[in-house]
Amino acid sequence: MLPQLISSPFAWIRDQAAAKAQDALIAVLKAGPIPQHVAFILDGNRRYARSKGMPVKLGHADGFYNLRKMLEICIKLNVRCVSAYAFSIENFKRSPEEVAALMSLAEDKLLELCQKGDILDQYGIRLVVVGHRDMLPERVLAAAEKAENLTKNNNRAIFNLCMPYTSRDEITTAVHSTIRSRLEDETDDSEITAEEIEAHLMTSLSGSPPLDILVRSSGVKRLSDYMLWQCSEDTQLQFSSTYWPEFGLLDFMPIILDYQRKVWSKA
Repeated sequence: MLPQLISSPFAWIRDQAAAKAQDALIAVLKAGPIPQHVAFILDGNRRYARSKGMPVKLGHADGFYNLRKMLEICIKLNVRCVSAYAFSIENFKRSPEEVAALMSLAEDKLLELCQKGDILDQYGIRLVVVGHRDMLPERVLAAAEKAENLTKNNNRAIFNLCMPYTSRDEITTAVHSTIRSRLEDETDDSEITAEEIEAHLMTSLSGSPPLDILVRSSGVKRLSDYMLWQCSEDTQLQFSSTYWPEFGLLDFMPIILDYQRKVWSKA
């Protein structure tokens, strides 16, 4: 009992010191140019769980918890838009048990995120679920729509939660929407442009600014069908060897510093 009483104040002091140090690092980073749109590929949850001897579903739970932390860091840095690749359409091919666990986790976290006083309400963040929504179980879709409705008037930042998503599906949907729009306007017989298709992308419809940085964790160096259109010549691709549940400010800081260096070099 006595060791617990002694360790508790020290744990509080340690946590307070870590929070102060984080705020100081963020203040230093904010002195330079800050990206307006950062996207994350949340990779490494399963390998992280196996490395810790944990069930895979707990690895995904830690991944969602870390997404919350990184979202807060980005907002404190004044990043205008954060996008997260939470669930690919291809992930439905995983075992039924893992898919069911992920859907239950998504439902719980969506309802948690939109509660009054939680991170979206606290920082004025508007949640947008980006992807082939009809593929979501009804209960998850209901939770997503509730979260979107409760945060629709928030205007400080945008959080694109991409699930279930692939870039090919987003582009195909945008092309279909563009063609339908043209067919409804019989007076316009000009050629369809790339700009028109881009305007119908789900991220464009959410009001997202151009993508500045795309970060993938866990050491894998591929885009995995994520934001292929948005990754223009000005988008910086960054790959970190850290598993997503352990990715933090110290991993993110060199990415921001590299972005600032490249911005300054163009000035």
